Amino acid sequence: MSRPSALTTDRRRVPYLLLGVVFALIFTVPLLWSILRAFQPHEVILGTPSIGEMFDLTGENFAFFLSSQGTMLRPVLNSILVSLSTAALTALVATLAGYGFSKFAFRGSRLAFGLILLTMMVPFQAVLTPLYLLMNSVGLTDSLLGLILFSTNFALPFGIFLMKNTFDTVPQALEDSAIIDGAGTVRMLVNVLRPMILPGIASSALYAFLTSWTEFLGALTFLTTEKYFTLPIALLNIQVGTYGEVNFGQLVAGSVIAMIPCVVLYVALQRFYVKGLAAGAVKG
Repeated sequence: MSRPSALTTDRRRVPYLLLGVVFALIFTVPLLWSILRAFQPHEVILGTPSIGEMFDLTGENFAFFLSSQGTMLRPVLNSILVSLSTAALTALVATLAGYGFSKFAFRGSRLAFGLILLTMMVPFQAVLTPLYLLMNSVGLTDSLLGLILFSTNFALPFGIFLMKNTFDTVPQALEDSAIIDGAGTVRMLVNVLRPMILPGIASSALYAFLTSWTEFLGALTFLTTEKYFTLPIALLNIQVGTYGEVNFGQLVAGSVIAMIPCVVLYVALQRFYVKGLAAGAVKG
């Protein structure tokens, strides 16, 4: 049988390439449109669409966030602090809990893991009031620490579920060899299993960061002092405006700023994900 020629192979790839281009446009065009709108004045956004004014770009919308009137720098820093802390704490606790549920057999482990999975089905709005009363009784309301613990609490069930499944894929022979060589639990996690579990850690940290970064209702409920406000609450203040006035240029610019950390973290963790997966495949 004759092998298919290179031209035939290229023709077979055309539908896949066209489909990939279509999906890429579906996801990138709204993003590029938002970035373009973020550099347009408020009057141009509200005015009649015109090709001549469409590219009348300015940086005033972004300059507003750095000015004393915008007071947006502190909310951005608060959101970054809360989201990074939530991601780090979730990744740490989820890794230890997932390792325990996967590798240590103890009475009631299946029941405890089932209860953790059950909490994923309960919307946090249903427990928001009792959780607020509990956190208020221990002085954790109106503080970034309380918001970090709140966000970590609702990101942990998925993180534990993900890390437990990640540890289940680790060959037991690899751990037995490390134990024979005298490796303890911490050394085994850091030096031996780290390349293989890095994809799960990156995924759980990314999930925790994104849920915390976009968290609005919890931040609105637990934070009352303006200096602790996060970016979603600050964007709400821009949307409400003075006497109901909305500056759409500043609002779109704030939305673009809110997208930047998510994109950067996703790209960074995606690189570590691929690197950890390849290293785990070689060492496993």
